[in-house]
Amino acid sequence: MTIFGALNLSAIAGSTYYLRSHLIYNLEESEARSDEIEGTLRGHIGLIEESLDRLEGKATEADRGKKMAEYYGKRGRDDRKT
Repeated sequence: MTIFGALNLSAIAGSTYYLRSHLIYNLEESEARSDEIEGTLRGHIGLIEESLDRLEGKATEADRGKKMAEYYGKRGRDDRKT
């Protein structure tokens, strides 16, 4: 193996390591954004359900904000952990 072959292999190994670490970083960022969006959607679902309960006459003043807080505080990722 010549010096150029060794340089070539080390360049390939270095770039592979860099790309792998960059891919892992992007994956973690994507998961964080997805969790944030999921929490926001759950909060909106809680607000919609509370509004529907008020329209149907099922909710009292004491129930206001409970579903939104319950849904917003709950994360799907927490449900999947065992």
